[in-house]
Amino acid sequence: MAEKESALDAQIASWTEYLHRRRAVTGADVDELEGHLRDQVDDLVGSGLSEEEAFFVAIKRIGSLDEVSREYAREHADRLWKQLVIDDTPTPTRRTRPLLVISTLAVGAALAFKAPALFGVTFSGDPEFYLLNAGVLVLPFLAAYFAWTRRIPAAMMIAVAAAFALTAVILNVYPFMPQGMTVSLAAGHALVVLWLAVGLAYAGGQWRSDAVRMDFVRFTGEWVVYYTLIALGGAVLVALTVGVFGAIGLDAGAVVEEWIIPCGAAGAVIVAAGLVEAKQSVIENIAPVLTKLFTPLFTAMLLAFVVAALIQRDLLGTSRDLLIIFDVVLVVVLGLLLYSLSARSPESKPGWFERLQLLMVSSALVVDLLVLIAMVARIGAFGVSANKIASLGLNVILLVNLAWSAYLLLGILRGTARPEQLEKWQMRYLPVYLAWALIVMILFPPVFGFE
Repeated sequence: MAEKESALDAQIASWTEYLHRRRAVTGADVDELEGHLRDQVDDLVGSGLSEEEAFFVAIKRIGSLDEVSREYAREHADRLWKQLVIDDTPTPTRRTRPLLVISTLAVGAALAFKAPALFGVTFSGDPEFYLLNAGVLVLPFLAAYFAWTRRIPAAMMIAVAAAFALTAVILNVYPFMPQGMTVSLAAGHALVVLWLAVGLAYAGGQWRSDAVRMDFVRFTGEWVVYYTLIALGGAVLVALTVGVFGAIGLDAGAVVEEWIIPCGAAGAVIVAAGLVEAKQSVIENIAPVLTKLFTPLFTAMLLAFVVAALIQRDLLGTSRDLLIIFDVVLVVVLGLLLYSLSARSPESKPGWFERLQLLMVSSALVVDLLVLIAMVARIGAFGVSANKIASLGLNVILLVNLAWSAYLLLGILRGTARPEQLEKWQMRYLPVYLAWALIVMILFPPVFGFE
């Protein structure tokens, strides 16, 4: 009996530790919820369930953490926005004062982005340097933020730091030709590698967990939304700043270009992450709203493109820009699928939305095939280049992912597959993107002569 009690206590301790990590629920509230949980377990055990069964049923009755957080936020509306940006807990522990930590790291990221100017490398004078090193200069501060919030192990901190150091060496030692195609390829794929390195810090040593990987996917989607909103607000601020100073006869263009824009863009990376983390604690996730809004729109666009491609047969072969645009669209479609998986309730049954997702993924699959045919034709007509091979590889990777995703979605609708299988497939496919990004970043420049 003592052994069973210790097992139950361990389960409850794990649950309360998870609650403690959410700032929407204070220590006293966790104690109250724990007492309620134990009462539920005692009642269920009295009705004949085992303690393990009673624990999971009691958790189900209390509701998921997000439901608890929303209920708590509704009942404590006066504390809602305080907890978004400040923590008024009197004890200044490591997890208090998030605003101070976020502000410090945001300022650090901004200063790091401007540090090369001390050596004469300015944003306007050498934009190629900043293109290559943007992630190296800024993203370590985001990784540091997650190291603080997650208390990641020392070994993981070393691995993350090594990823940044190795990427910095490659990007700055390779003798890239000015304005060469491999510069853009290496810079873009380095951001993918470094963002996944940030994901290691986010996972807090649990990167092998599919659930934790999905949490990072959810974070990435919401981070993009928040960063975009901050950027739009920043654009208005810049326009007003230039207009106000211009009205009194002063040209603020140089200050805006050299300081406000680069520093603001760098600092906003950390601020957006802090807002996502704080928002997830107290208000409803925006993933369901975004996916249900944009999935029909992207499905309609893909279907329209397929029809247009069939009517105008040379549409793909004559437009290089269109190929690039639809590569971006395919990546966004996959992002929508991932985002919808992160927002899906485990208890929900397949319905109209899953049918719409299957139509979207199937349409994307057709588009990917058309793009691949066009790319092969362009390679035959104009020869091999780093850009063409990089795009071709990405489309093959997307083709495999979309094809198996469509198969699993069809199985979910027929009842022969479970939604968890689709989620696991996507999470276990992530290393493929990392591998391709590493190949393009490390091997393509020397293979194609750094052109």
